[in-house]
Amino acid sequence: MTIRILPAVADPEAARAVAALTGRLPEAEPAAPAADSTTLLDTLGRLAAQGVDHLPEVVVVHQAIGPLPALELVREVALRHPAVGVVLLTADQGPAAYSAAMDAGARGVAGLPLSQAELDHRVRAAAAWATGVRRHLGAGDGATAGPGGTVVTVSGAKGGVGATTAAVQLALAARAAGHPTALADMDLQTGDVASYLDVRFRRSIADLAGIADLSPRVLDDAMFRHDSGLALLLCPAEGEQGETVTDRAARQIVTALRARYDTVVIDCGSQLTGAGAVAVEMADTALLVTTPDVVAVRAAKRTVRLWDRLRIRKPQETVTVVNRHTRHTEIQPALIERITGTRVARTAVPAGYKELQPCADSGRMHELDPRGAVRQALWSLAAETGLVPTDPR
Repeated sequence: MTIRILPAVADPEAARAVAALTGRLPEAEPAAPAADSTTLLDTLGRLAAQGVDHLPEVVVVHQAIGPLPALELVREVALRHPAVGVVLLTADQGPAAYSAAMDAGARGVAGLPLSQAELDHRVRAAAAWATGVRRHLGAGDGATAGPGGTVVTVSGAKGGVGATTAAVQLALAARAAGHPTALADMDLQTGDVASYLDVRFRRSIADLAGIADLSPRVLDDAMFRHDSGLALLLCPAEGEQGETVTDRAARQIVTALRARYDTVVIDCGSQLTGAGAVAVEMADTALLVTTPDVVAVRAAKRTVRLWDRLRIRKPQETVTVVNRHTRHTEIQPALIERITGTRVARTAVPAGYKELQPCADSGRMHELDPRGAVRQALWSLAAETGLVPTDPR
């Protein structure tokens, strides 16, 4: 049996050593190492889209991988691609480190410096496990790559461009299509989801920040059940509490939401925080909302460049949504696409203050007129984004 191996090693010297050892394994077919966690997850995502049988049997994660810590990366791979066996390479071979790796979802731990015999044993065991899982899933019959819902983030190029309105309507469209849907407010200091949906709440995302193991029951206790059918995870009423939602906490929360709901829409606001950056990095689709004016488009360009520099999201993997669009606007979507280097959504959202204002003021955004141009455009965007199979208008 051929064992396809995808290493994830950041250090060039360590990558050469891992490549040399995996290349000597009998029946092994090692791929070029992924230099960081983002590249690894992107590669696995592309392969999974072609079918589970295109995925490698084994992923080897080096302890010094970044920017995502090794154990977090192991957890992400195990959750998104359960038919892939993960082997962690670490110099810490104590029982606590081994237990942590197993809890994260690793199928084996190999000590550093590596030995050929140990690597061979761990890789073969992980490959055998992956093969068994695929046989159980029936990969040849078109089984998917694994559990987990779709995560879409909505960020604003600047404040006031309509990101929250877009996030709310996208979530409502997904829910109307019959998908269990969560709407999370990760604009931690100034989020408006609760105001837009007239919600009075006690629990918030901050209540999940200090919990190491987010079980479905713990997550459900923090969610607000809205009359529209949406499950809401709201930002804290006191903005300073948002500081408790660290990068690590955000990653655990997004992972838990993905596992619990078919569709997860996250409002990230316009200010980049560690939690928001994690959400954008983890998202299947990252939307950036802008208006067709010079100030907002410049802000969108800065945001895209910032995400790229911080290795959060590549420009070509970001979808820009043009809000308050008119045919008479000097800055049209094609120009915004060239300026930002992103893909601009085919669906442009028209200006509609008269349509939006009464619902926004009353906190009844879920009652937006289905015949209105804004609501129709945003639900069409949901179809374009893949949140619903067809436009549910």
